[in-house]
Amino acid sequence: MRLDRYLANLQYGTRSDVKKMIKANRVGIDGQKVRNGSVAVAPGAQVTVDGEVVGGSLQVYYLMNKPSGVLTANSDAAQKTVLDLIRPADKRPGLYPVGRLDKDTTGLLLLTNDGALGHALLAPKRHVPKTYLVTLASPLTPAMAQQLAHGITFQEFTSAPATVVVRPASGQRLIELTIHEGKFHQVKRMLKAVGNQVTALARVQMGPLQLPPDLAPGHYRSLTAEELGQLLKAKK
Repeated sequence: MRLDRYLANLQYGTRSDVKKMIKANRVGIDGQKVRNGSVAVAPGAQVTVDGEVVGGSLQVYYLMNKPSGVLTANSDAAQKTVLDLIRPADKRPGLYPVGRLDKDTTGLLLLTNDGALGHALLAPKRHVPKTYLVTLASPLTPAMAQQLAHGITFQEFTSAPATVVVRPASGQRLIELTIHEGKFHQVKRMLKAVGNQVTALARVQMGPLQLPPDLAPGHYRSLTAEELGQLLKAKK
């Protein structure tokens, strides 16, 4: 990759800003000053800016605990989006949220600039499971649970059989619901179809990824090597 593009991708400025830095003799590769932005950065090369080693990966994978009130979108003229929660130094070209959570839905959200991985995780034929913690307006009855487990037919699709686990000591009002699609408002529509209503919704798992209990709403972290390995395996 060209040096100017490499530094721009690491958020050292626009391509124009980076070219000025390079021409000002502020950038080096493997101990040698470089004044030509078209020079290629070889794998494993040590790049420095003002004597400081440049770090960070060009391809990133972030696990976020999405807070309520934030849009799952790349940008919006009027409202805050999940990309606005990413620190400038952590942003990369092409970074986007994989899938979507409604504005009032919280929980696990994957953000990456690995388009191939994101596409694979969202592909309908892969049926990547997603588990939600659902707070209900009224207790879940056995008949409701049976309907969810059998699948529900809507006008445009029929949901695959869902897995329902009732949290103990919740008065049947707190359940874990695992689905295999990702249709618009799907969980809310499924509960409405069986005669109930969702009052709070949080995604706690997507494929092999689980929401860390110590990750506060609005915060994010890079995937661990183990998590990334499990995710890459899941996409095959």
